[in-house]
Formats: sequence, C-alpha cells, structure tokens
Amino acid sequence: MSSTTLPLKQRAPVRPARILLHVFLAGTALAWLAPLLWAVFSALRPYSETSAKGYVSWPSKLTFENFTNAFQQSDMLHYFGNTLIIAVPAVLLTLFLSSCVAFYVARFDFRVNLALLLVFTAGNLLPQQVIITPLYRLYLLTDLPGITASGKLYDSALGLVLIHVAFQSGFCAFVLSNYMRSLPHELTEAALVDGASVWRLYWQITLPLCKPAMAALATLLSIWIYNDFFWALVLISTGENMPITSALNNLSGQYFTDPNLVAAGSLLTAIPTLVVYFALQRQFVSGLTLGANKG
Repeated sequence: MSSTTLPLKQRAPVRPARILLHVFLAGTALAWLAPLLWAVFSALRPYSETSAKGYVSWPSKLTFENFTNAFQQSDMLHYFGNTLIIAVPAVLLTLFLSSCVAFYVARFDFRVNLALLLVFTAGNLLPQQVIITPLYRLYLLTDLPGITASGKLYDSALGLVLIHVAFQSGFCAFVLSNYMRSLPHELTEAALVDGASVWRLYWQITLPLCKPAMAALATLLSIWIYNDFFWALVLISTGENMPITSALNNLSGQYFTDPNLVAAGSLLTAIPTLVVYFALQRQFVSGLTLGANKG
C-alpha cells in the first residue's frame, strides 16, 4: 500500500514593490503621529527642564503636573459646557433637517429634484471666509429678544448653532439622499398602500433604516463642530461664552507662554472627540463601508 505525500504549500516570495509599499505606509503613519507624540512628550515635561535643556533632550522626569495646571487655569469644565451647548443642538438639528431634505429628494419625483439637491450641496463649495463681513453685520443687526441674553445673534451660542447647521446640512443631505436611494422602494410603496402618511414613512420606516449612515454623520459632525475655531473667534466676543477650542487662548499670556502647558491643554481638549469616535466606532465604520460589496 503506497502512501502519497502532499507537497508543502510554498510561501509566495515577497515582492520589492510590496516592501516599498509597507515602508511608505509606515512612514506616512509615523509622519501623521509625530506631532501628537511630540505634544504628549512636551506635555509630560516641566517647562523649567525644557528651557534649560531644550526640547530635543532626554527628560529627567515625566509628570502630569501640566495637565492639572491646564485644567485648572483654563477653567476647562466651564468651556466644555459651552461647547456642549453648541455642539449637541447643532448636530441634532443638522441631522434632522438634512434627513428631511434627503427623504423628500430621494423618495419623491419632481422637476427640481436634482436642482434642489445641488443647491444644498453647492453651499459647501463656498469658502466660509467669503461671508465673514455680511454675516457679521447680519448677526449684529438681528434682534431676538427673549432668546439670547443680549438680544442679538452675535456673541451667543444660538448664532454658532445656526451657522453650523447652515454649513453642514448640504453635505449631510447629499450623503443621506444617496443612501436613501439604495433602500428598497417596495417598503414605502407597501406602507402607502396601507395608508401610512408621509411623516410615518419618514419617521418610522425610512429613518430607522438609515441608522448606520446617521451614526457616521453624527461622528463627523461632532468632531467638526467641536473642533471649530474660526466661527467662534469671529462671532463670539465675550470670553465666558467661548467654546473650548477658543478658550485655550487663556493659557497664553501677554508676555509669556508656556508651550508645555498649551500642549497639555490641547491634549485634554481632544479627549471628548476620541470618546465620541470610540463610542460610535462600529456604526461609523459600517456607515462608511455601506454599499462596498454591491455591484
């Protein structure tokens, strides 16, 4: 009885092009992480040591004292609260309004269907810096008694919420409309036959199916709005009303600035965005890969 031996599976030779690709990807990742690692390294060193030895030197000790001082000196809890007052309503309102527009554009056929979507999307093509002067004057002249403390949109959280909703709704409407078009039309047609209203079609049938896309957009919006510095600097004049990104300026003195302290404050400011991303990571990744396997 003869025995047959199966040949061992030979490992494919490593191609030089693949090695170069991995080296390139590793170098790119390191280049992106280098500023973050340098900020962590600087934040863990006292300023007295870096001023004596220089930043490119071996540390004598590492301490979390800069993080404690940055948290206390900048009154970070107060400015975190200001950011939540701006970011949470802006994200929810943007998702609601953009999903309404996307549902109407994706599920109903009319002549200006594509033109309406293009108008919303074209708003993202306009540089924000172009409308600084007219928007600034508009906010100063707009009276809203009983809504803001000063009666003006300027120097108020409501003004920042509205500007974020206006600039982010176009992108969200474009993404959600494309996703809603991929949903089976038989679902809404069957609901219409059963006598469902348009609101029920939107709220109870279409919107629950859009949770992955909504979660991905919510993650992006939270990070974009939270990290906004430009509009807060232009439309907020009172220091106590500023969000956390603008409030980091409190760590810089008129005649002296501790870079290690600023680095520690910047790292503390970035923590909420990481929390949001890791909390919605699964939905975010699934939302980005939707339709990847469809032909």
